[in-house]
Amino acid sequence: MPTPAELAEWVNDARDRTCELVADLSDDQLIGPKLICVNPLLWEIGHMAWFQGKWLLRGINGHEPIRADEDELYDSMEIHHHTRWDLPLPPRRETYRYMDQVVAKVMERVESGGLTEDEAYHVMYGVYHEDMHTEAFSYTRQTLGYPVPSGLLEYTERTRTKEDIGGGPLPGDARIPGGVYMLGAPRDEPFAFDNEKWAHPVEIAPFAIARAAVTQTEFSEFVDGGGYRNESLWSGEGWKWRAEEDSQHPVHWRPGADGWERRNFDEWVPLEPHRPVIHINFYEAEAYCRWAGRRLPTEAEWELAASGERSASGGGFTGRKRRYPWGDEPPTPDRVNLDWRHMGCVDVGAFPKGDSAFGCRQMLGNTWEWTSSVFAPFPGFVADPYKDYSEPWFHSRRVLRGGAWPTRSRLIRNLYRNYFTPERKDVWAGFRTCAL
Repeated sequence: MPTPAELAEWVNDARDRTCELVADLSDDQLIGPKLICVNPLLWEIGHMAWFQGKWLLRGINGHEPIRADEDELYDSMEIHHHTRWDLPLPPRRETYRYMDQVVAKVMERVESGGLTEDEAYHVMYGVYHEDMHTEAFSYTRQTLGYPVPSGLLEYTERTRTKEDIGGGPLPGDARIPGGVYMLGAPRDEPFAFDNEKWAHPVEIAPFAIARAAVTQTEFSEFVDGGGYRNESLWSGEGWKWRAEEDSQHPVHWRPGADGWERRNFDEWVPLEPHRPVIHINFYEAEAYCRWAGRRLPTEAEWELAASGERSASGGGFTGRKRRYPWGDEPPTPDRVNLDWRHMGCVDVGAFPKGDSAFGCRQMLGNTWEWTSSVFAPFPGFVADPYKDYSEPWFHSRRVLRGGAWPTRSRLIRNLYRNYFTPERKDVWAGFRTCAL
């Protein structure tokens, strides 16, 4: 558990990132068009502040609401997504003032010296919640064609590692031994979301998983080979989605004079051959796997490949789980692409220092990875106080693992379960494959 000083730093850092991601946008852009896959950014800013106040200030400490109308404006559990553009949202300056008032009261508790364990949990949860939303700000900007956030350019130049991180492709599979694996968070985990609780045994057969995510070049071969026109490669639901969308290639791709191009925020650039394909939904990943004679990993296979340790004999894995692919030390800039540090993906062969014990690269960072698993509760699931975090979404979404380049390093670890509906292609998501 972080110290009060670290929690204070996190609260301020999360809020700084929120402001950096919207500082260059106009008032009209903060509202944006009504789309099913994004929120109005102005609403989202207020919602993050509301969330902190709801659980820490009001829920534990019994404070009165800072705004009399804050539940009517920002309670995501009660306000349907499609209605958020129609709310009487306060203008930017007033929203910022509300956000500042909440943070000031949160910091007052954090710096009081008397923070209880329950309070510390909710402060941390509020930071993680904001981290999730600021990542969503990034793919909202991409979806809407807004430019690269200028408020982050100085940060990336200052924090980008000066070391040679490597690059290029990384072909081949890692062979993972089978056995009984404890999937999920161990009970001594300092912080775990409810859907990660608790570690339980699963039987995993030996398997082979790609050392790296599928690249843009590899996926372009599927596109050029007629993959989007071949119904036999798609599930029934996937083919229905493809037909309704009339998709012939990934979103944000277009044919250019010298080959495929992709839209990077508001600019079109040639495909970088060895970077992972991104903005791919579950159906597209599934169809590619059938075309390639491969399959998606289950989330248990993915977690074992990321966190397992080889036994001394090399013929199996130990019962110990690594917190990160490389070990238990926190993420560093020479191991992983997180925190907007490269303002986009890097080659799949980069960051060899971040390899897992089995030789899989970039199991964290760069791009989220779809698994074949339906998002479901682990045995004995009990909802945390924020009951809408996981429970309403069980059995309707697919699990993604690993984080992406805008994911915060304090949030991500091998245990973290992300989950989206299978048609979502706005997320920074790609995939890696397994041998059949």
